[in-house]
Amino acid sequence: MARPRKPLLSHDRIVAAASALVDAEGLAAVSTRRLAAELGVSGPSLYNHFRTKDEILEAVADATSAQVDLSMFEAGDARGWRTALHDWAVAYRAVLTRHPNIVPVLAQGPGRRPAGLRLADAVFGAMVAAGWPPAQATRIGALMRYFVMGSALGSFARGFVDDETAYDPADYPHLGQAHLLAERQEEIDEGAFDTGLRALLDGLQAQYDALPRRTAAHGSAPAEG
Repeated sequence: MARPRKPLLSHDRIVAAASALVDAEGLAAVSTRRLAAELGVSGPSLYNHFRTKDEILEAVADATSAQVDLSMFEAGDARGWRTALHDWAVAYRAVLTRHPNIVPVLAQGPGRRPAGLRLADAVFGAMVAAGWPPAQATRIGALMRYFVMGSALGSFARGFVDDETAYDPADYPHLGQAHLLAERQEEIDEGAFDTGLRALLDGLQAQYDALPRRTAAHGSAPAEG
């Protein structure tokens, strides 16, 4: 029997095509008709794998979450909680900055998405294991998610136009150099993220140091981050 001229339609192939479309044109570009055309199949054939467009976008979001490195939270990793949070936040943001258009879907929460749930589970579990009370570990996970996703939603530097006449000093006396920000976008945005992350972790460290010292489940004091 002759081999098919095109690869057979599969869950992963649909997700890959949808991911590329979201990256290139945004969420609004995704439709079952457009995906079918991109894949060279009939529209109804997609319904053997996904019932709706929303299900496809959920799968794209989960495939994005699956790219985030979680090795720093694995048992046996020598990094303390603070270093683990730092390294995870940097890795998480790197993934989101490569795929910024899917962030609004990710921001809705993991729901039932397996990779998203593994991510949340890893962060929460690592914080509790380090000695954080469960309620505070939950808040830390939420806080980190707000911070990382917020940083990936847009560029501060690109929010200013590169026209030096745009910001009249009579109206904006402190924005005389704002038109230069766009050309230094990466430096400014990366620096802002690093500054915010360090400040956030410094604040958490102060809270951690103020926690009542108690014996952890493995029989020793909570590890210092």
